[in-house]
Amino acid sequence: MTGVADPFAVRRPVLSGTWFKTPITKRLVDYAFSKAPVAVRFPDGTVRGHGGEGAPELEIVRPKVFYDRLSHNPKIGLGEAYMAGDWRAAPGSDLGAALTPFAERLTTLIPERLWKMRAVVDKRIPESQRNSIEGSKRNIGSHYDLSNEMFAAFLDPTMSYSSAMFDPATDFAGQDLETAQYRKIDSILDMAHVGSGTRVLEIGSGWGALAIRAAQRGAHVTTVTLSAEQRELALGRIAEAGLGDRIDIRLQDYRDVRGEFDAIVSVEMIEAVGEEYWPTYFGALDSLLAPGGTVAIQAILMSHARMLATRRSWGWIQKYIFPGGLIPSLQAIDDSLADHTTLVRSDRLELGQHYAETLRRWRHRFNETWTTVSHRGFDETFRRMWEYYLAYCEAGFASGYLEVSQLQFTRRPA
Repeated sequence: MTGVADPFAVRRPVLSGTWFKTPITKRLVDYAFSKAPVAVRFPDGTVRGHGGEGAPELEIVRPKVFYDRLSHNPKIGLGEAYMAGDWRAAPGSDLGAALTPFAERLTTLIPERLWKMRAVVDKRIPESQRNSIEGSKRNIGSHYDLSNEMFAAFLDPTMSYSSAMFDPATDFAGQDLETAQYRKIDSILDMAHVGSGTRVLEIGSGWGALAIRAAQRGAHVTTVTLSAEQRELALGRIAEAGLGDRIDIRLQDYRDVRGEFDAIVSVEMIEAVGEEYWPTYFGALDSLLAPGGTVAIQAILMSHARMLATRRSWGWIQKYIFPGGLIPSLQAIDDSLADHTTLVRSDRLELGQHYAETLRRWRHRFNETWTTVSHRGFDETFRRMWEYYLAYCEAGFASGYLEVSQLQFTRRPA
């Protein structure tokens, strides 16, 4: 099972050490179903939820195992149950659309008094996922080194694996994703004032699209990544664009970068830093930025209260998709800047609904092109894992539970 953290998700759960007895879990889950306008259908014909005509519909395929998994671990069990095929979107219903109403009501899906039991239910993040220099290499490699071919199958031609920016004047659904990705890249380069002769540092190279675009503006780009697979493909794309003399792409941790740069850009990399290392990350931005320079990052965000409630717990996304990841809040970023740097946030551009549309495109394309990459050892459990991951994130942005912003940092006035 390529890319799957452990085989628990595809076998019947062993219930020693469960947090709740299965009957209690069943009552809590059924209560959650009753809160959302989604129909939840069971094999015996029972329907729960209050979805009316045209509402999304989910099917519980194996009720006993479904409830058992959630008894074993309420935070991780739902995703594992989807990976194992214990539940699914009904024919004619979209998984992302079905999950969004639950994301919109996340804090009311269980009785308020039970939220106090969160500390009992939560499992702590494993020490092995710490983002030390060696840990970061391992965490990044487990996701981004899966297969360039797999990512190319569902991303647009820019190979941008981050939120696009659609034209807000027209309907998102009718717009070209590649054009929207270039709009995003140009926006963050503009925010960092990148132009001819600018010395640019990019933290997190991706597959080279931003570095190429910056170099096409006449900038000199140093870009660092921890993914050997990404760097290999990016090198070829840079050479094909004839920009090898303007772009230095390194397999290097941001903590090891030295020099001085007029502009520092980083797109959706801060989520992989980890709270323990936020002072180090922001301190690096500060120390590497030339006088008069500008930093621009694109960051996934959540509310400060939600971040505080979840920052110590291990969830499905961290177990299976982004080990070591933690989404910051805007307040946490501002506090880190104030406490550890001479930088201050000076601009913000919000893109939350743009990401919901981006993820929807990726998920549909991932499923459409699955047969072209499944031969590489990715099995059906892996496919369902990624389908759930993309839909889960889409629901987070569509509901407003998650946000994504382009943020500008400049030196604090003396």
